Amino acid sequence: MKKLFVILAAVMLSTTAFAQKTAVTSSQFGDNWYVGFNAGIATNVKEKLGDDGFFKALAPEFGIRVGKNLTTVFGLALDGNMYFKGNEKMFGESQTFVNATNVDLLGTFNLSNLFGGYQGEPRAFELIALYGFGWTHGFNHVDKVNFLNSKVALDLAFNFGSDKQWQFYIEPALNYFLLGWAGSSEEALGGMKYNLNNSLFELKAGFNYKFGCSNGTHNFAIEKLRDQAEIDALNAQINELRNRKPEVIEKEKIVEKIVEAPVQTREVLVENLVFVTFAQGKSALTNDAKKALDEIKEGKHVQIVGTASPEGNKELNDKLSQARADVVAEYLTARGIIVDEATGKGVQGTTSNRLAVVYVK
Repeated sequence: MKKLFVILAAVMLSTTAFAQKTAVTSSQFGDNWYVGFNAGIATNVKEKLGDDGFFKALAPEFGIRVGKNLTTVFGLALDGNMYFKGNEKMFGESQTFVNATNVDLLGTFNLSNLFGGYQGEPRAFELIALYGFGWTHGFNHVDKVNFLNSKVALDLAFNFGSDKQWQFYIEPALNYFLLGWAGSSEEALGGMKYNLNNSLFELKAGFNYKFGCSNGTHNFAIEKLRDQAEIDALNAQINELRNRKPEVIEKEKIVEKIVEAPVQTREVLVENLVFVTFAQGKSALTNDAKKALDEIKEGKHVQIVGTASPEGNKELNDKLSQARADVVAEYLTARGIIVDEATGKGVQGTTSNRLAVVYVK
């Protein structure tokens, strides 16, 4: 038992060290949740080794799993299972269709990310280890069967879908009965220990669906770290454009690369531009952004272009830039301003930043 906890502590330390090396975009509480179901078979390990043989002792099972990935390596999952009638020697004879139920709280450890690093989206195939504790209740018609159990499992997981939002896995597992009653009141387990003769072997397959995250994907996204000098340079460029005296900016210059003026307009004045900045990976308006937009007078016509900074894939940046354009359009429309166009341009050139540019006509 002590060795098991030492191994678990070592894995946790490795997870922490890896997390420090891999920077992902900040996530909210509602990010990186998943739900799924599984089905398979279970049998007593001691029956497998005894005279009855492995296949004669099998019983079907069905489960539901809800989980959350806290980091690219470590997560938590709540696993509920039902064992159906078939192998009466697992929990004793039962008068119900469901022979026993089991609920586990599991820690999940993505071994592929732990040792291979996270590349911005899940691999097509991953190895995920699971370990935790739970409670099992059997519906024996003589005595109710209740005991603390511990599950050790390995998922052979396959990620698929346009955003790797689906996961199919095959899971072999050992479910140890650690402390409680087995079969009848005369068969109390002998202390809290991992004993194959007091365990179930399980083999099941299942599907998980990963819900959408605030970063626009269904998984963690890598954050491109910028040094302070680069951030200061970008902010200085934005402030310089804001503070310049009104003058004509030729189309070859940076603003013309971001804002496409209407056909009838051949020049864009800096005084007619409003710059709205966003947090990385976000499309929510800040208080400063709302103050800038409040300067636009009611009844004006505007054209809005949303952009994104270079980190992230093209699909994510296109969605994010459009979301930024849309949120600005919604805010201005509510104030009585006429939005002629709101377009997301993704990444524009090498100087693209987390901006929405409003051209006031």
